[in-house]
Amino acid sequence: MRTITDHPMDDFPVRPLQFAMDKVGDHNLVWSRTKPEFSVFLNALGLHVPYFERYLIRALRRAKEQVTDANLRRDISAIIGQEAHHAKNFVLFNHALANKYPKCGQFAREADEYFVARSACDSLKVQVAFTAGYETFTFLAGMIILQNYDKWFADSDPVIKAMWVWHQVEEVEHGAVAFDVYKALYGEHEWYRKWMVLRALMHIAGETIKAYVHMTRVEGWLRNPFKAISKMGFLGEMIVRLLVAAAPVMRRDYHPRTHPIVTTQQNAIQMAWRRFEGAGGDVLEIDHQKMAKIMGIESA
Repeated sequence: MRTITDHPMDDFPVRPLQFAMDKVGDHNLVWSRTKPEFSVFLNALGLHVPYFERYLIRALRRAKEQVTDANLRRDISAIIGQEAHHAKNFVLFNHALANKYPKCGQFAREADEYFVARSACDSLKVQVAFTAGYETFTFLAGMIILQNYDKWFADSDPVIKAMWVWHQVEEVEHGAVAFDVYKALYGEHEWYRKWMVLRALMHIAGETIKAYVHMTRVEGWLRNPFKAISKMGFLGEMIVRLLVAAAPVMRRDYHPRTHPIVTTQQNAIQMAWRRFEGAGGDVLEIDHQKMAKIMGIESA
């Protein structure tokens, strides 16, 4: 049994999980019956993310050579391991999305080419700063999504739900690493960190909006003006949520460990999931019964 710390960012592990994408058919890709537009939003957000995760891996491998703190070097190794498994699973999920949504294959290829090119030409400072900016929002999205579990994906495809819960728990766990690397190497350039937070947000929003509009069009949601307003309104709501959550990030004394979402609103699901998985529990599929076991509502 793995020791589970109270703070999710302490001594987090690498979990080599592989989700059964062969169980996910085209009819399951709008996988949240609780909130269908939420599943499309996450599909759209996640489409380009595995290629960023590979960019992160390359950036932090380079940065690790200059980091001297032993604990931070340990955390760099752990985030690289976690992100490698994220990218592997979500690239496979992207193949399923491309089978249903005609432009998603093209969007994924363009994202891959973009981040490969950025890795080749960006300086280490740019790579670390952009990575830290991006991780600001994957970390915050993780907490926001888990906080709204009942509203957004309580009733969902068990494989995809399990994959996203795992992803979001781990995004919270390693949410401080890229920030700490930037502070260790370039901490005197605080203005540049903040600028890269904004650049990362613009990139995330642009990629997500492009994919979301395409997916909602394929789903036929844009044919009815009232439905279109509702579905596009949810997209706007999610971007605003990220903006509001990011407000503390701009403070000079900010650190992800002390973000209000983490310190005052510890999420029961991520805490319970970490304990359940750490004790050897099977987290590759999560239905209502499995979530009850994870939360301790019924005995495992």
